[in-house]
Amino acid sequence: MELVVLSVPDCPHVTALDDVLAAVLADRRDVRVVHRQVTDQAQAEREGMRGSPTLLVNGIDPFAEPGSRPSLSCRLFRDEDGRVLPTPSGAAVTAALDTVRGPEPVWAKLPPRLRETLGVDGRRRAPEDGGQRAVQQAVLRGIAATGRLPEAALLDRVAAGFSTTAAPVLATLHRRDLLRLDAGGHITAAYPFSVLPTRHRVTPAGGVTVFAMCAVDALGIPAMLDTDAEIHSTTPDGAEVSITVSAGHPEADPAAAVVFTGASSDTGPAAEVCCGQVNFFTSRAAAARWAAEHPGVPGSILSLAEAYQLGREIFGALLHT
Repeated sequence: MELVVLSVPDCPHVTALDDVLAAVLADRRDVRVVHRQVTDQAQAEREGMRGSPTLLVNGIDPFAEPGSRPSLSCRLFRDEDGRVLPTPSGAAVTAALDTVRGPEPVWAKLPPRLRETLGVDGRRRAPEDGGQRAVQQAVLRGIAATGRLPEAALLDRVAAGFSTTAAPVLATLHRRDLLRLDAGGHITAAYPFSVLPTRHRVTPAGGVTVFAMCAVDALGIPAMLDTDAEIHSTTPDGAEVSITVSAGHPEADPAAAVVFTGASSDTGPAAEVCCGQVNFFTSRAAAARWAAEHPGVPGSILSLAEAYQLGREIFGALLHT
């Protein structure tokens, strides 16, 4: 189950909501909490934020008042006794967890081996320890902004805030398979980005073209950056697929395009085990044909909507604090 806390920047009630969630979820390891900041009305409408803070349970707002509209305004709630509070009560949140049944996450539909290799369940987000998340985010933001790796001096300045240097932090991120280093310690990939050319090219709205590690990563880039994007990819059988992501909705040319998500039977980092096996195809038949020709790469065929949602599940919160 996923809980999403939507709020405007510096919302004074988010801390109180976090305290409520910490108490309710103390014994619930099956629940993941994601925070997303909402900065304008268009995003509020897209995300479904009916005032700050809004709590979504598997994408559903169980506390929405009838007739309420998306808004950036301050939100208030009533508890079981009718008192006005800045957050839902613990009892209300507990009831919501017990009653809301949203759609099953896409990652839950994947085979366990593939699920582990793809790094879902939040594995693509570095922990805060030792500046890992700060350095990871600095790398991702640098690539997103310029299409190139950030300067080593910038990463050292970020790491210095945690009394270390970039090199050991990058090495730890490499061991955790959150990015990849070559033998010389240079970054070759920072999921979802590839520093080296791949078959997947992504151009965020108003941004520079970047390469993605795989098809799901390509779809995860606009979700991570919270922006529209154009994606152009060459399928393993040589066809071209174009994807337009607008307001969180992907559309493909050809319209029947799907994504095959597969992984070899080997163990190792995602870059070696599955990134080359997660690709767009022009149709489900084309993907099935390729899968039949590669029996050593078990996997699943996802619709474009499912693949986009999977990209969002893996990468959507990557740049959030």
